[in-house]
Amino acid sequence: MNLKTLIGGLLVAYSALTAAVAQTYPIKTISLIVPYPAGGPSDFFARRVQPDAAAKLGQTMVIENIGGAGGSIGLAKVASAPADGYTLSLGSPMELVLAPMAIQGVKYKSEDFQLVAQFATTNTVLAVRNSLKLKSVDELLALARKSADKPLSYGSVGPGSLYHLIGEKFSQLTQVEMLHVPYKGIAPLLTDLMGGQIDMAFLPMAGSIPQTLIDGKIQGLAVTSKTPHPLFKQFPAMAAMKGLEAMEFDIWAGVQVHRNTPDAVVNTLNKAFYASAEAPETRKALEGSGNVVLPSRTPAELARIYQSEIERYRAIAKPINLQAQ
Repeated sequence: MNLKTLIGGLLVAYSALTAAVAQTYPIKTISLIVPYPAGGPSDFFARRVQPDAAAKLGQTMVIENIGGAGGSIGLAKVASAPADGYTLSLGSPMELVLAPMAIQGVKYKSEDFQLVAQFATTNTVLAVRNSLKLKSVDELLALARKSADKPLSYGSVGPGSLYHLIGEKFSQLTQVEMLHVPYKGIAPLLTDLMGGQIDMAFLPMAGSIPQTLIDGKIQGLAVTSKTPHPLFKQFPAMAAMKGLEAMEFDIWAGVQVHRNTPDAVVNTLNKAFYASAEAPETRKALEGSGNVVLPSRTPAELARIYQSEIERYRAIAKPINLQAQ
């Protein structure tokens, strides 16, 4: 048997195996891991898309909240699980790209995953505790410089998270020292911000955050974008401010699997999750909480986008010398 014949036979066998997988998947419960405690934006996304996706797949899908270490503990479970499509994650650039760069002990690499779907993007808001009685970024900076001997504190979901990176970038650009306070998720961070235990935080404009701002439980000062947020036009765009042009950050949310997951399984999940995200009620909920819903994309398109995002966030982290902690 020559090499050409052998390769041809292997390709035929692979095609047959792929077809068989497509016909049988899924045959058991699927685990969708949210790498943060319940109540945060990632949990919100998962619980919006999970019911319709499970119905489309015709199989039970269970949400597991596994918080800690900037989301890396939950992602590590996906990276170490069999690449069969039964262990998924609801993730973002924070856990997929930043955590491996910034957290010691993270064993996975960004390239260990592939995107199944990418639902929506949102930017972040700089919010402060109400008792500070601040109304603008300028007032915040004036207070910080006035009390330089006692730095203002800002919360994040862990060292190396995007919110940590944004806080460090803000400190660098304004030349104002701040105290970083890490949390295991947005929910406990938000509780402490509302309770006055920390001074400020950069928070995603998704999940419960918009309603928290509307209810006046925290005070928003600006958003990390070039233009104001469509639902909160009263908050100026930070990237349009002099000296803060680099404060432009957005966050996308999507579903990932192990990179070695069979193509047929990835295609099946891709169709199921996009069908869920495009359901009228789900789309309304996502947009109503401040997200921009993204169009459906094929796995091949998502692979190109994911690689581009890996390169983009690594470039953002480099100037601030992000180090593993």
